[in-house]
Amino acid sequence: MAPYESDDAVDAARDAAPRSGRRKAARYAVPVAVVGVAAATIGLVPALADSGDPDLPKITAEQLIEKIAKSDVQQLSGTVKTSTDLGLPDLGGLEDGLASSAGQGSGDGSSADPQAKLTELVSGTHTLRVAADGPDRQKLSLLESGAEYSLIHNGKDVWGYDSKSNEVYHSTTAGSGEDRAAEPPATPKDFADEALKSVDDTTSVTVDGTAQVAGRDAYKLLIQPKQSGTTVGAISIAVDAKTGLPLKFTLTPRSGGAAVLDAGFTQVSFARPAASTFDFTPPKGAKVTEEEDGATAREHTPKHGEDLAEGLTGLNVLGKGWTSIAAFDTGAEGGLPTGAEGGELGGFLGSLGDPVSGEFGKGTVFSTRLVNALITDDGKVYAGAVTKEALVKAADAGK
Repeated sequence: MAPYESDDAVDAARDAAPRSGRRKAARYAVPVAVVGVAAATIGLVPALADSGDPDLPKITAEQLIEKIAKSDVQQLSGTVKTSTDLGLPDLGGLEDGLASSAGQGSGDGSSADPQAKLTELVSGTHTLRVAADGPDRQKLSLLESGAEYSLIHNGKDVWGYDSKSNEVYHSTTAGSGEDRAAEPPATPKDFADEALKSVDDTTSVTVDGTAQVAGRDAYKLLIQPKQSGTTVGAISIAVDAKTGLPLKFTLTPRSGGAAVLDAGFTQVSFARPAASTFDFTPPKGAKVTEEEDGATAREHTPKHGEDLAEGLTGLNVLGKGWTSIAAFDTGAEGGLPTGAEGGELGGFLGSLGDPVSGEFGKGTVFSTRLVNALITDDGKVYAGAVTKEALVKAADAGK
């Protein structure tokens, strides 16, 4: 039986705890803005070079998926290197404006708010230090030049600290039993779970030899779409031979070249971290923002993108598997402003846009190395990890 034919195996892989109860607090490790790219693209660039091909016992794809599902790592610490290459043009000054907008969208304006700070993981190369001890203790630190941003979950307390601005963000969680269906991926294990959700009869799953990652012997699980028309080339997951924990996750586009996104451990230990690792007291003079401070504002102020969401009509998913396309109507004719009429944003969109036409009329395709979106002049949007031609075909079929 092919591994993708077993719903139990896929569900178990999704629900396994990768680092001391991922489902308990992992949502605090990566902001929703990052998940919008990472989860949708399921991608990563090799930040680590394999240092050898260890001689390990033979294993089937089904057995390797089961090994991931049974992985129950409760304690770990290490360093993760991530690199994202969506092929976007240099944002220049617009980048600061978008970052500011993201911060305002969180409702409190604190630079220590995870949804404002960690959006920078969407592009470039970054180094993260991670630690976990059971379901209620996790820590993630984003290392920057001369500064550090830390996110600490200790019991019911969640702290964000930006050393550059000396700002602190504090919130509380209802506890380890709280259901968090929308929690974002944060580690190679989290991304592997997302990839396994996409495995079905449109997918080929094989074992592609062995590797060494962060000094650990690992098997390589290779996931490849069988369908044409998708921009996804392959997903490679390096799985620790002893614990079953994914150590590295890499997605390469069908167009070839560097991977779109890569996340992998450069160093990892499964010893219990010191309890003091998760201690945090706001530094003297730091500005502390409580989550409750922004609650009222969030109740009365639309969240970032909320106005757009309210204008969407009839969200549909066209097709299946890797060539699925999300289609919806913004209700705004004329498409998005580009060029001079759109200011800085218009210039940015124009640099991405490619005019197209078909039976549907006219529109613009905005492309990255993985996810493409067609916005028609009558306000309809078609988006997915598919080619431009597939989007035009879907728009024509929708007329």
